[in-house]
Amino acid sequence: MPELPEVEVVRRGLERWVSGRTVADVQVLHPRAVRRHLGGAEDFAARLRGRRTGTARRRGKYLWLPFDDDTAAESVLAHLGMSGQLLVQPAGAPDEKHLRIRVRFADDAGTELRFVDQRTFGGLSLHDTVPGDPEGLPDAIAHIARDPLDPAFDEAAFHTALRRRRTTIKRALLDQSLISGVGNIYADEALWRSRLHYDRPTATLTRPRSAELLGHVREVMTAALAVGGTSFDSLYVNVNGESGYFERSLDAYGRENEPCRRCGTALRRRPWMNRSSYFCPRCQRPPRPATATPPASRPAVPPLSARAAS
Repeated sequence: MPELPEVEVVRRGLERWVSGRTVADVQVLHPRAVRRHLGGAEDFAARLRGRRTGTARRRGKYLWLPFDDDTAAESVLAHLGMSGQLLVQPAGAPDEKHLRIRVRFADDAGTELRFVDQRTFGGLSLHDTVPGDPEGLPDAIAHIARDPLDPAFDEAAFHTALRRRRTTIKRALLDQSLISGVGNIYADEALWRSRLHYDRPTATLTRPRSAELLGHVREVMTAALAVGGTSFDSLYVNVNGESGYFERSLDAYGRENEPCRRCGTALRRRPWMNRSSYFCPRCQRPPRPATATPPASRPAVPPLSARAAS
């Protein structure tokens, strides 16, 4: 599934090629693509026609297009799922095999927005915005935390939440209500850079250690953004259909049995929550198992014979 860098690359493409345009027509070619829109396909299309799109925005792995007009505070929320693509294509280009939604615009730019989704896990939906939210956050994702590249991300609150939760560090990094945008790939990369095992209890992280981890999360995501994200196959592309190249720079993810770039030890892969975790067994030593706390000492009870004699 695309993570923050991949979704941010798409958002930047939408900002450049789609924001500020007026919708002329919408075609929903597969009902599952709008299944999260309660009004159904016809209502979705009708409510978009004539609307002018604002600046594309993102929170974590979600992105949305607010409307730049005087009507109700609404926005189109996009979730790419595992294979969703938002493509800006010439209006006369052949339809993609898995084209689900087409959006035409009332201008002479000659391009249209297409939502293509092979596995139909993603989709578009129309939502009200959270009242008073300056970013126009759709109410459907109000529970999603800010991401580590967001200037408003609260590092102190993040550390406090880590210490309070009875969980492990990789589970925490993938918890989108705690920190958004981090998925399996970039969690493994940041943990490798931090020399932290994925099963390290969050309660053991000191403030400097959690700050160091956050720094590595930001580093790896910024590096991925610079080369368009990570593309293991043709399912993730930007709005122009181009793949990202960060796969070539991965230090941990997908490198089972290859030498660690720090110490030379063969990297390992372990099944983890229906996924895989990649780590160096030498640089990222697993946490020691908790030792049983000995029972509190009690005063010795005299034998029954001694109590009888007394």
